[in-house]
Amino acid sequence: MARIGFYPGSFDPITYGHLDIIARSARIVDKLVIGIGTHPGKKALLSSDERLSLIATACKPVTEHTGLRISAVPFDGLAVDAAKAAQASVIIRGLRDATDFDYEVQMAQMNGALAPELETVFLAASPATRMIASSLVRQIAGMGGDTSLFLPAESRAAVEKALKQLKS
Repeated sequence: MARIGFYPGSFDPITYGHLDIIARSARIVDKLVIGIGTHPGKKALLSSDERLSLIATACKPVTEHTGLRISAVPFDGLAVDAAKAAQASVIIRGLRDATDFDYEVQMAQMNGALAPELETVFLAASPATRMIASSLVRQIAGMGGDTSLFLPAESRAAVEKALKQLKS
């Protein structure tokens, strides 16, 4: 039986940090469902369809290299409900620092209370990607900075296009 993982996030845009966690998930699960969550209090830069497309493109090398089967789905409710709908047994979360750890442990405990059959697995960010946060990358891009160290080419192009549309 295939072990299915669920990796929720906004992926606005998908970064090298996300790709690091996705690639390393191949050591834990056979299939990874990437859940593109919507947050009612946040305005996304990229549409859900754009993020789905970027994830498919950016994850292709990971699939080819690791054999990990990857799909992406949008969701707007609880991550545990989306994980159950994906038939996942594991929720994958990335950790960059102690702030992430405190928040993610609390979230894992809440998720465990809501869905005890789901286990949360934390993957520490690799040193090369530890500082990457989508919100900071969007801010850098918005101020005309170089995001090539943080974003795959497809994500950079999508962010630049979205920012130009916002300005016009």
